[in-house]
This record gives sequence, structure tokens and C-alpha cells, in this order.
Amino acid sequence: MRDHQGHWKKSSASTKAPASKQFSIAEDAYNAFPVTLNIHAMPFEDYEPFTFDAAGVDIFGMKGGNGPPLLLLHGHPQTHEIWHRLAGVLAQHFTVIATDLRGYGASAKPPSDAQHTPYSKRAMAADQVAVMRHFGFERFMVCAHDRGARVAHRMALDFPQAVDRMLLLDIAPTLAMYEATDRAFATAYFHWFFLIQPEPLPELLVGAHPDAYVERVMGSRHAGLAPFAPHALQAYRDALRQPGAVHAMCEDYRASASIDLEHDRADIECGNRLACPLRVLWGQEGVIEQCFEPLVEWRRVARDVSGRALPSGHYIPEEVPDELLAEMLAFFEATEAA
Repeated sequence: MRDHQGHWKKSSASTKAPASKQFSIAEDAYNAFPVTLNIHAMPFEDYEPFTFDAAGVDIFGMKGGNGPPLLLLHGHPQTHEIWHRLAGVLAQHFTVIATDLRGYGASAKPPSDAQHTPYSKRAMAADQVAVMRHFGFERFMVCAHDRGARVAHRMALDFPQAVDRMLLLDIAPTLAMYEATDRAFATAYFHWFFLIQPEPLPELLVGAHPDAYVERVMGSRHAGLAPFAPHALQAYRDALRQPGAVHAMCEDYRASASIDLEHDRADIECGNRLACPLRVLWGQEGVIEQCFEPLVEWRRVARDVSGRALPSGHYIPEEVPDELLAEMLAFFEATEAA
């Protein structure tokens, strides 16, 4: 429901949990903190919010602009708000659809199963294709960061006819990252190995204080919390405080360490490679630069790859929005020029 100012409200309760409940693991482990989600932040003021039922899973997003269709997907532990510094300008060039992934933000958090199938990247990719088809877009471009980039990778494999070209931010292929794991990577990306632990241990620990998780995980990267606008950082805190959000996040990671790897290996075995033009960008101060050779890894699974490091850490859309915008316009508008 919405309040008198038109803001989407998850609950009419205060956004701040009572002090006595902040560390109540037994009651709050699955983060039933009251929360109000203000999804109509100022940078998206010319966008329209929507919720689409994708085969029983509600996907929330923002739609704005005019031009060729462009799907924007966020990462962990974030929401569509990561694009707030780019939303206005992108809408001058594209019809922009910026969604919250299944399990994140204002999108639904469906029950999972023993194989983590509902949070496989295959299921999450199908959500996004369904959203784009709902708006009449059978073929579109994609820019995606972090977890969203892993969803986009699977999308381009499962729906090659749908993805015209794709720009992925600060990832190497999931299978390659797991297979090359060493102490440096496991230390820097500890959450990859913590969140996949059997339920309910990660849920209990993160759910006891989700704000601390957001601030410590995001703030431990290259630039600390400085790149994040106050309203955006609050949106990320609020999103993780929703009932079921921590569990959904854990299931996303559990799927990546199990069923997603099975899907990736099957594609490699049958020679299924990304066919669309792919550009990859990563932060020169980040873990991808330090631990992997992203262009080498992507060229093993894709046919047409270009890319480079940007002067940033992991959170490229919020750290270097101007550099990213220039890359996006050059890469995506090349389609129109052709």
C-alpha cells in the first residue's frame, strides 16, 4: 500500500526495531523487523513503479524513458537503487526497466527447496525475461552488476534470442571463480562461503542485525561507505530487514554453489557459449582485478568479449557513474548506429 505521499509502504510500523529486539536472535533471525520501503526515491521521479507476477513470483521494478529497451539488474545486498545516479540520463536514451531480483528489495521471496531451485539463476533469469515480455520487449539489452550479472549470464545462455547485447559489472564466471578459489579470494569474499552454510546458521547470525551486515560487507570494500548516497544505503538496510529477505539472500548463494554450477558445467560440456556481444567492466581496486583474469575467463565461455578495468572498487554504478555511463552509451548505442 502507499502512504499519503505516494510512497510504497511494506508496513505502517516504524522503520526502526525496538531497542530490546535488536539482538533477539530467537525472534528476529529471519528478520521480521518492521520496515517501510520508500521505493520512489527522487532519482527515479520520472519513472513509474510496477509489480509483475512472473509465474507466481511478484517482481518489482521501475520503468522510465523512451528508446531501445534496457534491463538493469542489481547486486548483493542491494536493490534497483544502485542505478540512482544513472537513471535520469539513461531514460533520455533508452526505455529503462530497473528491477529488484527475486528475493531482494520489494520483489517476492518465494519458499525454496532442498536443491535451491527457486533461487537458481535459471529461475531468476526467467523472471526478468517475463517482465520484459510483459512490456512488449522480446529482445533487449542488459546491464547488470554482481548477483544481477550472474542472472544475466544465465539469461543470455537460456534465452539467447532475447539478449541483444550485455554489459556485466565486476564479476568473472561463477564456475571459474569457485574453481580458482584460494585463500585471498575466500578471505575477501567470505560471504560466498558463509551464506551457503546450511540453514539456519547464516539466517540466525545475519538476521540478528541486518543493518550491521549491510554496512560491514559493503563498507569493507575499497572505498568504504563513502560512495553510497544516504537514501540508497538506507534502502539497502530496509530491504534486508524485510521478513524472509536474509533467507532469500542465503538461498541465492546456496544455489550459486550447487545447482547453478551444474547448469554451468552442462553448458560447457555441450559447447553452449554466450553468443551476444559481451562487454565486461571491473574495478581496478577490487577483488576481480586482484584474483582473476576476467577477460581470459569470459572468453572461455563467450564468443565476442571486450572489456577493461575502471578506476573504482566493486560498486561501479555508485563509485564511478560518469565512467560507467560513457561505457554504456558507447556500447549500447552502437546497436543503433549499426
